[in-house]
Amino acid sequence: VTLYNCSYGRSDCSLCLAAHHDYNCVWCEEDGKPSKCVYEKLCHAPPTNTCPHPEITRIEPKTGPLSGGILLTIMGSNLGIKAEDVKNITVADKECLFKEEFYSVSTRIVCQVGPMNEPKQGQIEVNINGKLGKSPSEVQFTYQEPHPSHIRPESGPQAGGTTLTITGTNLATGSKKDVQVSVGSQPCNVTEFGDEIVCITGPNSKVEAVEVTMDYGGTAISVPGRFSYSENPTVTKFLPVNSFSSGGRNITVTGTGFELIQSFSLVVYAERPEAGRTNLRRVIFFLSPQRHHTGCITYNLLNETTVVFSSPPILEDPENYNITTIILMDHYHLVVKNESHSFAYVADPTFENFTDGIKKQVNKLINAKGSNLNKAMTIDEAQAFVGDEPCNIKTLTETDLYCEPPEVQPQPKKRQKRDTINNLPEFIVKFGLREWILGRVEYDTRVSDIPLNLILPLVLIPMIAIIVISIICYRRKSQQAEREYEKIKSQLEGLEESVRDRCKKEFTDLMIEMEDHTNDINEAGIPVLDYKTYTDRVFFLPSKDGEKDVMITGKLDIPEARRQTVEQALNQFSNLLNSKSFLINFIHTLENQREFSARAKVYFASLLTVALHGKLEYYTDIMRTLFLELMEQYVVAKNPKLMLRRSETVVERMLSNWMSICLYQYLKDNAGEPLYKLFKAIKHQVEKGPVDAVLKKAKYTLNDTGLLGDDVEYTQLTVNVYVQDGGTDSIPVKVLNCDTISQVKEKIIDQVYRNLPCSQWPKADSVVLEWRPGSTAQILSDLDLTSQRDGRWKRINTLMHYNVRDGATLILSKMGISQQPEDNQQDVPGERHALLEDENKVWHLVRPVDEIDEGKSKRGSVKEKERTKAITEIYLTRLLSVKGTLQQFVDDFFHSVLNSNHVVPPAVKYFFDFLDEQAEKHDIKDEDTIHIWKTNSLPLRFWVNILKNPHFIFDVHVHEVVDASLSVIAQTFMDACTRTEHKLSRDSPSNKLLYAKEISNYKKMVEDYYKGIRQMVPVSDQDMNTHLAEISRAHTDSLNTLVALHQLYQYTNKYYDEIINALEEDPAAQKMQLAFRLQQIAAALENKVTDL
Repeated sequence: VTLYNCSYGRSDCSLCLAAHHDYNCVWCEEDGKPSKCVYEKLCHAPPTNTCPHPEITRIEPKTGPLSGGILLTIMGSNLGIKAEDVKNITVADKECLFKEEFYSVSTRIVCQVGPMNEPKQGQIEVNINGKLGKSPSEVQFTYQEPHPSHIRPESGPQAGGTTLTITGTNLATGSKKDVQVSVGSQPCNVTEFGDEIVCITGPNSKVEAVEVTMDYGGTAISVPGRFSYSENPTVTKFLPVNSFSSGGRNITVTGTGFELIQSFSLVVYAERPEAGRTNLRRVIFFLSPQRHHTGCITYNLLNETTVVFSSPPILEDPENYNITTIILMDHYHLVVKNESHSFAYVADPTFENFTDGIKKQVNKLINAKGSNLNKAMTIDEAQAFVGDEPCNIKTLTETDLYCEPPEVQPQPKKRQKRDTINNLPEFIVKFGLREWILGRVEYDTRVSDIPLNLILPLVLIPMIAIIVISIICYRRKSQQAEREYEKIKSQLEGLEESVRDRCKKEFTDLMIEMEDHTNDINEAGIPVLDYKTYTDRVFFLPSKDGEKDVMITGKLDIPEARRQTVEQALNQFSNLLNSKSFLINFIHTLENQREFSARAKVYFASLLTVALHGKLEYYTDIMRTLFLELMEQYVVAKNPKLMLRRSETVVERMLSNWMSICLYQYLKDNAGEPLYKLFKAIKHQVEKGPVDAVLKKAKYTLNDTGLLGDDVEYTQLTVNVYVQDGGTDSIPVKVLNCDTISQVKEKIIDQVYRNLPCSQWPKADSVVLEWRPGSTAQILSDLDLTSQRDGRWKRINTLMHYNVRDGATLILSKMGISQQPEDNQQDVPGERHALLEDENKVWHLVRPVDEIDEGKSKRGSVKEKERTKAITEIYLTRLLSVKGTLQQFVDDFFHSVLNSNHVVPPAVKYFFDFLDEQAEKHDIKDEDTIHIWKTNSLPLRFWVNILKNPHFIFDVHVHEVVDASLSVIAQTFMDACTRTEHKLSRDSPSNKLLYAKEISNYKKMVEDYYKGIRQMVPVSDQDMNTHLAEISRAHTDSLNTLVALHQLYQYTNKYYDEIINALEEDPAAQKMQLAFRLQQIAAALENKVTDL
């Protein structure tokens, strides 16, 4: 038996008719119903054998050279059932050669554009079996001639690797794959394609000046000027010849030809003598003329013959490895060596700590003892410090270091209150990047020359007694404080060290795993919601009824006896709404009512958007009219910056909905992919570490309030899952042994049904998870009679609780169907009783503080609480690791929505120009005000909403822990859109500290985005109306228009007298008899309230 769904994946006529004839699919066009692909027996109208005219929606690329020769991809619908259907293609009235091998049924045609005599822009026209289809006005192909003018730099090494930048006009002609650059006979690998072309030169066999050529679609264009291949650089000597393993020693490399090099790298290879193979241990230094330090390692490019590096640290013991140091100069490699020997590393020196940790300074020199002190360090390079001041080194031998300390005892680097010992300055020795703290220095403060016979004994003795008593008391408190401090310090040091190591490892692991996950995203596709579901969620999901809102359910309970009457009356009400005089009076009257709340205004505006969706041009006109009135109010009140800050008026919500409508296709085609990848990356990263199912806190998060502060031990397991009625093959799923059973179910469902939209997944509570450890079987539950108890607390079961091991076999089945043998059946009533008992006293990974614990906590010391807080804050270093892993995904999303060089939705350009015009009209010259208007109308009104609620556009479920990280990114996006500079301090929120380095770049992106849009070609009213009309035609039939009209009428009914009075007082409304028409509609619908 073959089951086949004709409508799946066959959204237009051509795709439908292209289905295999065995499936008997037909394109059905029934009166009053949308056309669709169905099984022939389900169509009650004569099936059509011919398809509508082809539609062209998009082309790639949008430009090409006059010589032609590049491939043009035309995308749309009804573009034929087979390649033979394509009869002719013209681009800007020029024939385009059809490429049959790239053809996709109905959706894609590829052709090779022909040559054009002069620059020209024109439409694309296709002939599909005699039916013509033309591209809309916004989809045009432009013939233009690229003109390269300069190259930089003009020379580079023979080995290649020079980043060559070509500037000129119209260089972004065609696409990246259409342009090829050659330097002489060698190809230059193109890495960036845009207003400038950037490529990496290849090697050349000889020193010469060569021509640079660019090839567009097979036509070569010479670039003015020539590129000179020069001799590769050389290294003649280096000093000094060695370094300690900890690095940080300045190495002066002398040679020739360094001025040709754009990037230097210093790489250390470590090779075991017995292994005979080399392993790259660490790239330890990168040098570029544009950047003067990376991390804590610096360099100095003195001139074209001298470069000074700071030797990097190596991890391996140099005595057990052969160390080779190589300089990478663009693509040229050189071993760092002199005539007799190569650069070498030696083991770090050792120092002896001071006896009892304190050096009593009675001489003029401080002596530090150790071994191998001068093996790779000179007296001029070594450094020593007493507290925060230098100690001048006088002698450095193999075993001794002598330095002259400051005359007055310096302050310690980190002062401690009421702590005598730790208020002494530290003695620090620094060799390169490594420091040794050998102890503390106590200066001799004895007073020997005071004439005691001048001090009156009667005054001195009481003073001494008081001082002694004070010192004794102080020392006791100091010693107690010191013990407390040392205890905290020990905990902090151990914790910080463990976090540091873990963060390094997790960062590397996450980058590898997320790269694999990105490939999975590309294969599975992006589950974008259909237009109706998208608008339902954006417009109505935040309402008080949520998913049960009548606009989402679409349920309008009307008796069949009254249905025709009600529908006719609602259609008349729709006609009345299409009267501008009525609608403006209607909205003004409602907004003048005190009980018409802000929530009601938002809901009303969304109903109005659905009701008028069939005439979006009219809807836009109403919005403009109301918006001009709103702007006038703020300008008169001299508070223009406050406009659009909230959605407290109907027109502000209308603007939000308008943007959502106009940007749906842009989300689907452009910004949706980076947003979805960002969401999936966060979800994947969160789930790879422990997540507390009760506290909703995770180990991996961007949100400090959602950070799982306790150190939870866990192990990753791979379980083999069999799905009931899902075939005989098992599916490997990665889980954690600390996951609850519900979390395991969700991860299994996520993996098993990954190719289906989330709405088609089974719920975790609707399936049963069964463990098969050998011949036995056991049903796994979050809570059962085996759950761990501690007083009033019960712990949620995990895989660790059941002792499920790596490689275990699990079975996923529907609720109520158990495959467990009878002799292993559990006591279901008892389990249900266990689930109900103490339901609010469960915990997962971290047990919340209950009343008893709170009482103990209140009786605890303040210092204990401060210590707990300090230890918790160490875990915030995880945020940086998570942020670094997600950075590329965050950047990609920001670039996709804040790049005016890419596709900009016409609605954005149209509305931004409208704001600029109104600012000029009202003589508003403050750029901050205009910036705030644009920010409040698009980034904060639309993008932040979508970013915080990805389920508005995608068929996904957003967990609380994922939402917490999305909120941090959304807040960063909001901060980037403000011109206000945030002064950061230690008390600043963690999200602002987290992105403090990137925020300036993001702010510049917003500024450049607004400037770029301002410089674009204006969108005329006619073009905008055409675009809006296309949206109306494409989607209005799918919306619950009738339900929206009925809901709107409820407001008319509630404020009936006020609306009638307003209409009767308006001369224009009187002339059109609008009050009378409304009375007729009310008479027809007066029983409708009881029907509902």
